[in-house]
Amino acid sequence: MEFNKPIKRILYVFIGIIILNFFGNYIYKRFDLTQDRRFTLSEASKKIVADADAPIFIEVFLKGEFPSEFKRLQSETQQLLEEFEANNSNIKYKFINPNENEGDAEALFKFGAKPAQIEVKHNGKLSSQQVFPWAIASYKGSYTKISLLKNQLGTTTEERVNNSIQNLEYAFADGFNKLVHPKKRKVAVIKGNGELDDKYVADFFSTLRDYYFIAPFTLDSAAVAPQKTLEQIKKFDLIVVANPTEAFTDKEKYILDQYTMSGGSSLWLIDAVKLQKDTISGNDFAFGKDLHLTDFFFKYGIRINPNLVKDLYSAPILLASGSDRESQYQRFPWFYSPLSSSVNNHPIVTNIEAVKFEYASSIDTLPNALDKTILLTSSPISKIVGIPVEIDISKEVEKNLKIVNEGPNPEEFNKKEIPLAVLLDGEFPSAFANRVKPFKIKNSKDKSIATKMVVISDGSLIKNQMQGNRPMELGYDKWTNAFYGNKEFLLNTVNYLLDDGGLINIRSKHISVPFLDSEKVAKERSFWLWINLLLPLILLAIFGVGFNYFRKKKYT
Repeated sequence: MEFNKPIKRILYVFIGIIILNFFGNYIYKRFDLTQDRRFTLSEASKKIVADADAPIFIEVFLKGEFPSEFKRLQSETQQLLEEFEANNSNIKYKFINPNENEGDAEALFKFGAKPAQIEVKHNGKLSSQQVFPWAIASYKGSYTKISLLKNQLGTTTEERVNNSIQNLEYAFADGFNKLVHPKKRKVAVIKGNGELDDKYVADFFSTLRDYYFIAPFTLDSAAVAPQKTLEQIKKFDLIVVANPTEAFTDKEKYILDQYTMSGGSSLWLIDAVKLQKDTISGNDFAFGKDLHLTDFFFKYGIRINPNLVKDLYSAPILLASGSDRESQYQRFPWFYSPLSSSVNNHPIVTNIEAVKFEYASSIDTLPNALDKTILLTSSPISKIVGIPVEIDISKEVEKNLKIVNEGPNPEEFNKKEIPLAVLLDGEFPSAFANRVKPFKIKNSKDKSIATKMVVISDGSLIKNQMQGNRPMELGYDKWTNAFYGNKEFLLNTVNYLLDDGGLINIRSKHISVPFLDSEKVAKERSFWLWINLLLPLILLAIFGVGFNYFRKKKYT
């Protein structure tokens, strides 16, 4: 009987394991025990993948020998895809080393997925390595590329990878959303008031075309058929007004006002200052530009001031020095190009690169019932320049160099965080309430339903540079070879204004990624090598001596 008791216990345990495995096949649950909930998908991500009724195949080109930072990006990507797969078995993925097969690298180049050059620090020495931080997803014959590494200025590899990990869920959810959900929303690009030519907004709207239907919309017909023009513009979910140079008529403003009253969202990029070059001196003169929109925005609770913002935290300007053949291009500080980073944790500006402004103006927020969120500002070391003003580049550069070398005068640069981009949200009052209307329309409204508007005090923020006749990527400066966050900021803005399935809120997710201190690792490398080599042997020796001692003591 005593002999059978252990056998019975083993049998009971064996039966219990079988029963547990049987129910485990039908009951499945994943537990995220991390403090920052990094492996818990947001509701927006779950909703997107839940709508995938066919396999989504993902090829991730993050396989091979990487430095520790990119191994972390690789493991975080795999764990995130496992979570997507757990929510929908149609998610299929595999990791590929593009350096093993030239065809993979060529395919990535055709998709426009360029490799990234990273600096690798090993034993205190720096070296360069090429990686392809991209994924290609396919669904029902459609393909999209997903960038896994964010372009950011002035960051270390660790900071860059950390920011990329923060952005992983959004990157994949955004890619899946393009494949699974067909385009529904319509965006109108307003024309007829001297807005930017198509070639200067080509890159932004070609990217936006992956998400929404894009069409130009002219307000010229407002003069002869205002009622028809209003009905046509109401068919769009968002209007974008990109740097108009000609004044708006009352009929045009009334159409845009009633569009807002009907719940339409809008994005305004406005220059309140006009630059005109003097043919004699060659200098620029800055004058105020009246677009007849002051009363329009004033009613909504903001004012774009006719002035210029100078900011010590700014993008450089490239100037030539020397004779024609021996000329050299050098960078100089240029305070009229503020670099603005986020001042809050709003989803539009979370985890984006600094946005470059050019000759921006200050924005005042006025009290009314609308909620106002300042998205972007100048740095704490800024000043406001009144107009008209002459801008002599050589004198400005000389003055800027002196300020950079000797430090700014606190009494001169005494303006802090000047608003440059503002979000308005709520029920808008009509700019034509209690006023004589330019024309009669049916069901005129003096108050809107809940809607949103973003106003930016720089019309060129959306403007891409040109390489010959080819538009370059928005945010890239070919003169300084720098990349700014203009494109990402505007894409986030449009997604937010259209309330695109809550997708933009994924950006608010914060993930803490601990990294090793590379300098400390190089300095203490030998110490920790000996610790890892000798400590296990010492512990093993102590265990062996102790085991023999107690064994002899017990049985001798």
